[in-house]
Amino acid sequence: MPRTYSQVLLHIVFSTKHRTPWITADIAERLYPYIGGIVRAEKGVLYDIGGVEDHVHIYMRWRPDATVSDLMRAVKASSSKWIHDTFPKHAAFAWQEGYSVFSVSKSQEGAVKTHIAGQHEHHRKEDFKSEPLRMLRLHEIEFDEKYAFD
Repeated sequence: MPRTYSQVLLHIVFSTKHRTPWITADIAERLYPYIGGIVRAEKGVLYDIGGVEDHVHIYMRWRPDATVSDLMRAVKASSSKWIHDTFPKHAAFAWQEGYSVFSVSKSQEGAVKTHIAGQHEHHRKEDFKSEPLRMLRLHEIEFDEKYAFD
């Protein structure tokens, strides 16, 4: 087979530093398309993006010849600079250092998109800190809770 074929589907979640609620509705409506542009510039395919005031969910297809860490470095650095330039009163804005990334089976695409679309409703029932811990446990990822948040 002379070409490489892949279907690397990822659900990525990352937060603002100290989970500060910086991402208001007016910022989100411009930030999410901006992040989508970064993903496309890095040769990924954005399928869905959403979140709430203190974190972002991305569902996307990634390429097999690049690392997720390089993608996230580009997403966070570029979007942080964009927020500082576009919203000067948010000079203190920053992303949390880490992120969570989960592989997604194509058969679970609908569930991931529903989860992302329902973030505001979801967080009326589950607080912002318990969601990432639940997701880590669900995916059987080992972690130390004392290092899960900054």
